[in-house]
Amino acid sequence: MKIYLVGGAVRDKLLGLAVKDRDWVVVGSSPEEMIKLGYQQVGKDFPVYLQPETKEEYALARTEKKTGLGHSAFSVDITPTITIEDDLLRRDLTINAMAEDDEGNLIDPYGGQEDLKNKILRHVSPAFSEDPLRVLRVARFSARFAHLGFEVAQETLGLMQHLVNNSELDELPAERVWQELRRALGEKTPAFFFLTLRDCYALGVVMQEIESLFGISQEKARLSLMALTKAAELTSDTAIRFSALCYELPVTHDFSFVKNLRKLESLCLRLKIPNDYKDLATITCLYWDSCSSLNLHESEPVLTLFENCDAIRRPERFQFFLTACKAIRRAAEENEADIDYRNKTLLHLLNLCLNVDTSAIRDAGYENEEFGIQLRILRLETIDDYLVSLNNEN
Repeated sequence: MKIYLVGGAVRDKLLGLAVKDRDWVVVGSSPEEMIKLGYQQVGKDFPVYLQPETKEEYALARTEKKTGLGHSAFSVDITPTITIEDDLLRRDLTINAMAEDDEGNLIDPYGGQEDLKNKILRHVSPAFSEDPLRVLRVARFSARFAHLGFEVAQETLGLMQHLVNNSELDELPAERVWQELRRALGEKTPAFFFLTLRDCYALGVVMQEIESLFGISQEKARLSLMALTKAAELTSDTAIRFSALCYELPVTHDFSFVKNLRKLESLCLRLKIPNDYKDLATITCLYWDSCSSLNLHESEPVLTLFENCDAIRRPERFQFFLTACKAIRRAAEENEADIDYRNKTLLHLLNLCLNVDTSAIRDAGYENEEFGIQLRILRLETIDDYLVSLNNEN
């Protein structure tokens, strides 16, 4: 029985990056022996176990054979004679197909260290094209390492396009697509996830709403990806990043000037995107432009924005909304000092509205709907008083 450190931990160690998670492969063992040694099995599809003390994942060395369409149509072999080289051969990219033994020796049968040196994302073997999920994974690794200069090898891009042409991506469950999208949004340069998918013609298959931006206008698509990039510079929150990406999705009708959220709703419904992401993206799509052009000399537009965004009930989400708006406006190269001044003022005004003294209107006997009317008047007066004082100072 031999145990090897594998995958991302080895890769990141060679890159000089912090190692966050460690995965292990066990060669020459069996499920019965792992259980006997106190390891706890997790999941039913693959022979993965939790080490009793560290709780890190230990997987039996395995090979896989394609049995049908889709990401999960594989049979797995875990016989003890499978070598570490056999196990590494089934992995997606050469930079993820390296291992380290208990003495610190590198096992690199497929050229991962050389590809790290040359900053290339390259498939390990032709078996890459058996799993459509790898198209999204490669795009995600592009988003993770693009800032270091990594690029996808042309032959790998060709295999990704082959998977698209064979309609294999159609077989991916929505949950897996969203999982990869969410993880990509959290990477260093998330815009490269979408650019890489476009390079192999996959974006129109898995996220046609985002692809449609390129059809409508190259400038709209550029601004959307730039807003995502700016959001990534401002925050690690993936819901904010998603909102910045989607801000150009609505279409404004020429005559009614009513925003159409069908594309956003379609994207969220199909990929089963969580409601907190959808809700933040919705208010961003609807109100980012009115927020950006807000007149800070009048109380009514300010309070209307708060009401439209449900800011008084959800002040934290309103802060996320303002961060998304800041990313959008930075993408349009607006003055950052002006953006920060507006956001700071709006947050202060929101805080004033949250803390208005309602004792006078309660003492006057107002209730229910009348109380709400009087409370709104009080909030307008509070906002107006502050804006007058602010403008007098300026």
